[in-house]
Amino acid sequence: MKNTGKLILYRELEKDRIFKNFTRAAKECREKPAGREFPELQELCYEAFHELIEVSASHGFEGNLWQNYLTFLMVNHENAYSVSCEIKGAVQGSINALALHDFAVFKELFDIDLKALGEILEIPELEIVKDYRRSDGGGNIFNRRIRDRICQLSVRLERTKTAEEFKDEVTEFYREFGVGKLGLHKAFRIEHEQEEVKIVPITNIAHVHLDDLIGYELAKQKLIDNTEAFVNGKQANNCLLFGDAGTGKSTSIKAVINQYYGQGLRMIEIYKHQFQDLNDVIAQVKNRNYKFIIYMDDLSFEEFEIEYKYLKAVIEGGLEKKPDNVLIYATSNRRHLVREKFSDKADRDDELHTSDTVQEKLSLVARFGVTIYFGKPDKKEFQNIVKNLALRHQIRMEEEELFAEANKWELSHGGLSGRTAQQFINYLLGKQ
Repeated sequence: MKNTGKLILYRELEKDRIFKNFTRAAKECREKPAGREFPELQELCYEAFHELIEVSASHGFEGNLWQNYLTFLMVNHENAYSVSCEIKGAVQGSINALALHDFAVFKELFDIDLKALGEILEIPELEIVKDYRRSDGGGNIFNRRIRDRICQLSVRLERTKTAEEFKDEVTEFYREFGVGKLGLHKAFRIEHEQEEVKIVPITNIAHVHLDDLIGYELAKQKLIDNTEAFVNGKQANNCLLFGDAGTGKSTSIKAVINQYYGQGLRMIEIYKHQFQDLNDVIAQVKNRNYKFIIYMDDLSFEEFEIEYKYLKAVIEGGLEKKPDNVLIYATSNRRHLVREKFSDKADRDDELHTSDTVQEKLSLVARFGVTIYFGKPDKKEFQNIVKNLALRHQIRMEEEELFAEANKWELSHGGLSGRTAQQFINYLLGKQ
C-alpha cells in the first residue's frame, strides 16, 4: 500500500482522524507478519469503525461507508487542482501529473479489502461497513440531493480499473457540481467564529420555481434576463425587487437559485447588521469559478441607520472593483430604501446643502441597475391566483364558492396578495 504521507495536493487529509486511523491500521496489518496480534491497531480500527457509523447517521450515507467517506473527503477538499476544475472541468498543465499521483493513492485506499482486514484484526463486524444500510432516511448535515451524488460517485469510483479512470471520474464531478461547501450547496448564510467571518451552508432551502409564482410574467422575465446574462459571463446589474408585501419578491429570488444552480450560481444571504462583513465575504468568493448572488431580503433603513453606507461602498464606491462573479439582489417593500418623512425637512433647515443630504440617501437605489416592481394584484388577478393554486393542489370546489370563500379570507387576512392566496389554499388543505 502506498504511503498516505506522500500525498501532495490532498495532503491535509492526513489530519482527518478517521482517515488517519483507518489507513494506518490497513497499512501496518499488511506489512507485519501473519499470526501476530495487533491490540493497538485493533483499537484504532474500532475507533474509525465507530466514527464511520456516526458519519453515516449524520450524513445519510449507506453502501460501502469507507468508500463513501473517502469520496466525501475528496469532493470537499479545496486545492489547486480541484478548484481549477470546478465548473470548468479538466485543465491542462503539470498539475495533472500531481493529481494522478494522489489519485493512485486514493485508488489503492478504495480497494482495501474490509473483510480481510477484519479477519486479521479479529473484527468480523468490519465487513458490515462494505454494505451498510441506514435505519431511516437519515442525515441532517446534507440534503438528500447532495448525499445521493456523493454515494453515486463512490459507486462509480469503485468500478474504476486504473488511477487514470479514477481521476477522470473525480474531475468530472468537480466540473458538474464543483468542490467543497461552495460546490455542493446552493445557498449560504454568514456567521462569526471568534474574529473570523464564515460562509456557512444552508442545508434546507425551499425548492420553489418561477412557475410556482402565478402572474408577474414581465417582472419574472426581467429577473431571468439579468440572471442569465450573469451566469453566462455577460454584463449584468445589481437587482432590486420592490413592491407590496406578499407579492412574490423573495420567492422569485429563491426560485432563481434553484433554476441556475446547475450553471454555477450560488447565493449568500446577508442581513443588515452584517453589512460591515461584506468585504470579507466577497474576498472569500471572488477567485472561485462560481457566480454569487448576495441576497438581502426586506432591505430598508430608518433615517438614523447608517449601514446603507457600507452597502454603497461595496457596490460601487470603493477603490477595489466589485468582482465580476458577484451581484447583489435585494427585496424591499419600499422603492426608496432609506426612509424619509415630511418632518425631516424641519431638521434640515439648518443645513447649507439640504439637497446633498437627500441625494446621498437616494443614491443607494441608483446603484441597483435593474429595479423590478411587484404590485398588489387586483380582485380579478387575485382570483386567478387562487384558481390556479387550487388546481395545482387538486382542491375540488365550485369556482363560485371558491372565489366567495377566498374573498372572505382576504378581507380578514392581509388583503389581496399572492401570499394571502397561498395561505387560503393552505387553510383549505388543512380541512381536507
